[in-house]
Amino acid sequence: MTATVENVANALELEHVESHLHPEPSYDLAAHPVPSGLEEIWRFTPLKRLRGLFDGAASDAHLSWENDLPEGVTLGELSTEEAQALAVSAPFDRLGALAVANAGGAVLLDIPANAELDRPVRLTMRGAGADTLVWGHVVIRVGAHAKATVLVDHVGSATYDAFTQVVVGDGAKLDLVTLNDWEDDAVHTEQINLRAGRDSEVRVFEFSLGGDLVRTSLNVDYAGPGGSVDLLGVYFADAGQHIEHRQFVDHTAPKTRSNVEYKGALQGQDAHTVWIGNVLIRKVAEGIETFEQNDNLVLTDGAKADSVPNLEIETGDIAGAGHASTTGRFDDQHLFYLQSRGIEETEARRLVVHGFFNDIIRRIGVEDLQERLTSAIEDELATVVGRLES
Repeated sequence: MTATVENVANALELEHVESHLHPEPSYDLAAHPVPSGLEEIWRFTPLKRLRGLFDGAASDAHLSWENDLPEGVTLGELSTEEAQALAVSAPFDRLGALAVANAGGAVLLDIPANAELDRPVRLTMRGAGADTLVWGHVVIRVGAHAKATVLVDHVGSATYDAFTQVVVGDGAKLDLVTLNDWEDDAVHTEQINLRAGRDSEVRVFEFSLGGDLVRTSLNVDYAGPGGSVDLLGVYFADAGQHIEHRQFVDHTAPKTRSNVEYKGALQGQDAHTVWIGNVLIRKVAEGIETFEQNDNLVLTDGAKADSVPNLEIETGDIAGAGHASTTGRFDDQHLFYLQSRGIEETEARRLVVHGFFNDIIRRIGVEDLQERLTSAIEDELATVVGRLES
């Protein structure tokens, strides 16, 4: 028998199913000890490069915000207590809890119920310098049956730790696009916790191109049956960069759907990318469908990609579940095909990389952003072509 919404809620209250790969969520700092680096959620992260974020030093600094808000959308403030009262899970790690404790309240982006926005919401967050320590707490609330696209753009430089809560109402449709286009010396860590309402449709795009170290953790659960979530990402790491993306999809309701698809390229000495995907299918989550995939393209020697997909299944009554991961160099067959038709090797390599990323970039549906991302990838490719020719 299919569980009702009330049964789902009661099951979650009475029986917490803990992921074997994620700690218990909590706002209490004491519940998240300072990591040693041996813990499962920290073993790939170079902790010494976090510039003392775990010390939790207070700071009054903020990123500067530039906003373009369609009619009806508001930007306001919440107290820390008001933000915590929202129906979204607490932080899964110490950095998330520190962001809440030190941000001094939350910024609220509010999209009203039934709104159909005529253009994307645009938020540009700009850092003043790598020596500036900034704590952030952001809440994005999308009302029932609203339709919206939200673009969050990180530029400049900072040492920035944030906790973002996203609440998507029943029947709503949200495209959330985050772009990490920092200067080369920035450190950015962020935890994004998203709750999808009943019969909602959510797509989250993550694009990470800049920064010295970028580590994001995207966690999803469901408020009721019928919710559909796609998590899509593109990242490009250059020499010395560490880019780490983690996703945890917690199927907390029946008849829900999730799809995770991230693509990365890396080049240069000590370029390091990390992708960790995990899907937890609870006993109550009957009839769900999920798949997660990560593909990495290693362009030069000296670069390293770690890719770890996981599935935790508590019920056998599911529509489908699977995962896949690939890491490799250029496909020789693709290059041979293009070169056999008179295309020079350098141009052939460029076309292969563009094709690799374009499958995700084209789905955004925001023309100027698609052009910006394509141009940024062109700039990265110009660097690798220079290395290959030298």
